[in-house]
Amino acid sequence: MARMRRHRHHLKALRDTALAHTREPHPDLAVLARELGRVVHRDGQALVDDMVRLHGSSRDFRRLLLSRRGQLTPVSVLLVVWPPDHVTPSHDHGGLWGLEMSLHGALEMESWTRSSEHSDWQLRGRDWLGPGDAMWFDAGTSTMHRCRNMSRHEVALSLHVYGGDLIDCNAYAPEAQGSHWHAMPQHLRIDGALPV
Repeated sequence: MARMRRHRHHLKALRDTALAHTREPHPDLAVLARELGRVVHRDGQALVDDMVRLHGSSRDFRRLLLSRRGQLTPVSVLLVVWPPDHVTPSHDHGGLWGLEMSLHGALEMESWTRSSEHSDWQLRGRDWLGPGDAMWFDAGTSTMHRCRNMSRHEVALSLHVYGGDLIDCNAYAPEAQGSHWHAMPQHLRIDGALPV
């Protein structure tokens, strides 16, 4: 029971920080990243110890809800558990703005942009996120990315804050030739909630 209370305390600090800095329709995502990073660096090892004990043996990719969008909360906050070497399909974010931060382990983010909904995707580059590092994107349909847990042996954990409930989005696959991508609508599931 003490372990459960401890992980709730650390997750609550992350959730409360996210909610405090996202009250506006267009929050300053750089400020949000900085403030969440402070919490991760202050509480990081204790948070990781608690979460790895709870989810460390998981071989499944899991999206766990910390806060759902509602009348008083304009954002959703999720904890994502990444099994070793897990790779997502290339995907957009359903037009939502978002911030994704590594809590434990290392994630690779390969990103693409396009100038309009009918333009071709152009590779923007790769970023590597360690604990407390974040990447963010504005609302709209001009970005997509593919994420990978870089470890072949260890679970990674990340915090995700979105300007709504990220349930419906598109996954993309490149066509056989050229730079065109085929969009495939996706309905994402929530694997549970972590009460904080």
